[in-house]
Amino acid sequence: MSTSNWCTLSFTDLITGYKQVQSRLTSRVKGLASNMSNATPGQFLLIQFMMSQVTQIGDSISNLIGQVQSMINNSVRNQKSS
Repeated sequence: MSTSNWCTLSFTDLITGYKQVQSRLTSRVKGLASNMSNATPGQFLLIQFMMSQVTQIGDSISNLIGQVQSMINNSVRNQKSS
């Protein structure tokens, strides 16, 4: 018995999700900046954590696009040599 769990995710879905995460981060930064006198160390840590997540997600998307581009280039190169 073979069980396979597949999840379909398009680049549009991926970029849309990434933009939402960026938007939430921007909103948090604006909120914190507008009320600095009441800011807590925990809020700064949360923003720092969110920033690292956004960076990691962006790097992953960039790597994924690079891998797809490499596969396409290899396929084209293989077609030319056939």
